[in-house]
Amino acid sequence: MTQNYLEFEKPIEEVQRKIEELLIASDGGSTAEIGKLTAKAGKLTAEIYKNLTPWQKTQVARHQDRPGMWDYIGLIMQDFMEMHGDRAFADDAAILGGMAWFDGRPVVVIGHNKGKTTKDKIRCNFGMPHPEGYRKALRLMRFAERFKRPIITFIDTAGAYPGIGAEERGQSEAIARNLYEMSMLKVPVIAVVMGEGGSGGALALGVGNRVLMLEHSVYSVISPEGCAAILWKDGAKAPEAAGILKLTAHDLIGLKVADDVVPEPVGGAHRDKAQAARNLEAALKKHLDELMALTPEALVEQRYEKFRSIGFFEVA
Repeated sequence: MTQNYLEFEKPIEEVQRKIEELLIASDGGSTAEIGKLTAKAGKLTAEIYKNLTPWQKTQVARHQDRPGMWDYIGLIMQDFMEMHGDRAFADDAAILGGMAWFDGRPVVVIGHNKGKTTKDKIRCNFGMPHPEGYRKALRLMRFAERFKRPIITFIDTAGAYPGIGAEERGQSEAIARNLYEMSMLKVPVIAVVMGEGGSGGALALGVGNRVLMLEHSVYSVISPEGCAAILWKDGAKAPEAAGILKLTAHDLIGLKVADDVVPEPVGGAHRDKAQAARNLEAALKKHLDELMALTPEALVEQRYEKFRSIGFFEVA
């Protein structure tokens, strides 16, 4: 499969192109040279990804080949059964949800779905849900609570859809309702930021007992482009805005917004989806085991205390 390179990955792309040229023209005498170049490409990738800026991490989080919810369901879960509709208006393809088995346990999984092909992306509205999507998510959360099944949410959206129709059908109310209802769920809730977590559209699935972030994912109240447009009236200053927003996984661990960083393969999750899934699986097992030991009342209290403590400060 052809690798899609980001702008800052050009040095890696050049080495990889040389390797491909040697492979095509190989007569058996180029094996040593191919080996050297492969090692060089690996070292170069590790060096570049070790020092990514917040803006570069944002680009990785948005990478077109980055694994999505369907990938993780297929790699770490079994017997997924999708559930459709909000029982009020429509079925929003931007929110995917249903029942599955994970680590021998029945769970309910809910998340953003950006789609793969162009046709699929249009059907999924590029992962930007309408209010009926969030109402579908809430219906599934209530189902999970009724049958005492832990909930795992997968977050990857630029934000909730801001169109007129969505606003007319109560976009802000749907998001606010999810925040309210999720805070009181009496089952374990683990939220996973797998790509881009944008604004309330992400937070509507993010009120969890634990918030996990993949190493190169981002999570913020607004996109860097949107922030730059507001502060400087210039979207070109997005790289500067990304640094100010503190949107990376390690930034958010320090701010106590996130609880754990899930390591990605060298070069990002899109380079080795199977390894990325194994890393996520291990993290989910660890946190789910801890949460399953708590009573329903303790789960609600722990979730409440977690979110109440975010942004707390004292004035000297």
